[in-house]
Amino acid sequence: MIPFTRPFLPPEADYQRYIHDMFSRQWLTNNGPLVQSFEARLRGFLDIDHCHFVGNGTLALQLAFKALALKGEVITTPFSFVATLNALLWEGLSPVFVDIEPQTLTLDPARIEAAITPNTCAILATHIYGHPCDVEAIEAIARRHDLRVIYDGAHAFGSRHLGRSLLDYGDISITSFHATKLFHTIEGGALFTRSPELSERIASLRAFGQIGGAGINAKGSEAHAAMGLALWPWLDHILASRASIAGIYDRWIDDHDLPIARPGLFTGAEINHAYYPILLHSEVQLERVLDHLAEQDIHPRRYFHPALNLVGAPGNAVIRMPVAEDLASRVLCLPNFVAMTGEDAEQVMHHLEDALLLETA
Repeated sequence: MIPFTRPFLPPEADYQRYIHDMFSRQWLTNNGPLVQSFEARLRGFLDIDHCHFVGNGTLALQLAFKALALKGEVITTPFSFVATLNALLWEGLSPVFVDIEPQTLTLDPARIEAAITPNTCAILATHIYGHPCDVEAIEAIARRHDLRVIYDGAHAFGSRHLGRSLLDYGDISITSFHATKLFHTIEGGALFTRSPELSERIASLRAFGQIGGAGINAKGSEAHAAMGLALWPWLDHILASRASIAGIYDRWIDDHDLPIARPGLFTGAEINHAYYPILLHSEVQLERVLDHLAEQDIHPRRYFHPALNLVGAPGNAVIRMPVAEDLASRVLCLPNFVAMTGEDAEQVMHHLEDALLLETA
C-alpha cells in the first residue's frame, strides 16, 4: 500500500532521552525547558523574533484573532482546510470569502478591495500546500485600509519567499505541527510575530490570561516539544526526501507529457514540498483516477474539497466562488512522505498514467 502520508518518527531512543529528562525534572508543562528550547530552535531557524508553541494550529489561529482584538468581518479564502473557517466562527468573526487565483490557488488580491466594508477588520490568507500567497499585494492592501493580516501557514514550515520564511509575514503567522505535517510534534502549532506587544499578549492569552484579561489554556507540553527536538536533527533529511519525490513526479509529468496541470508559484518562492497537488480536467476524471489508483492500493487525497464557501456559516446563504469551486472539484494531492522510495513514486506515476489513458479511451 502507498498511503497519502505517513508520519516520520525519530529513533525511539532519541525521543526517550528527552522524555527521561522530563521525568527527571518532573516538569511536564507550563513553559518548561523543552518548550523553551524548541521555541529557541524555531526562532533561530526561521529568523523570527517571537515564537509561541501551542497545543495545535487551530488554537494558534484563535489566539491570533484574540491577540489582535478582531471584531467584525475578516476577508478570507474559500480554498483552505475547514479549521481556517472554524476558527473564525468559533471566535464570533464573520468570514467574507474572496475567490482565489486560478494559477496559484491562493487568495486573489485583485478581488480583495471590492469586499472591504466599514466592518472589515482583517485579511486571513492561507499559504496553500506550503506555496506562498501574494504577500506583497495583500500587505499593501492592508496598509491602505488599515487592516490586520494573519497568515494561516499550517503547511508553510520550511517554505520561504525571497529568502524569508513564509511565517515571517503579516501581523501574525501561524503553523501546524500536527503528525500529518512534514515536521511535527505529534500535536502542536505555533504563532510568530515581530511585534513585542503582540508577543506579550499571545503569551498571556496562551496561559489563561494571567497578565490581564481572559485567556485560555493553549500551552504546548514538554512531551510534545520533546518530539520536535528529537526530530530537529532530521529536518534537512525530511525536506530533501520530500523534494526528491516531488522531483520524480515533476520529471515523469514532463517526460511523459501527461495531461495534468500543477499550481504555479510566485517568483522567489522556495517551497517545502509538503504536498504535491495536481489538477485534472474535471471532477468526473478525478473520481475515475481515484478509483483506478485505489485498485492498485495507492491512496492520494482530495485536498481541499469542497470549497469552504459551500460549507458556509450557519444561517448564511452560499456565495458562489467559481474559481475555488472549480479547482476544489478537480485538485488531487499525490502521496509524498519520507519513507517513500523512488520506486514507490514511479509506481504512483505509472498507475496514474494508466488511469489517464483508460479515462480517455
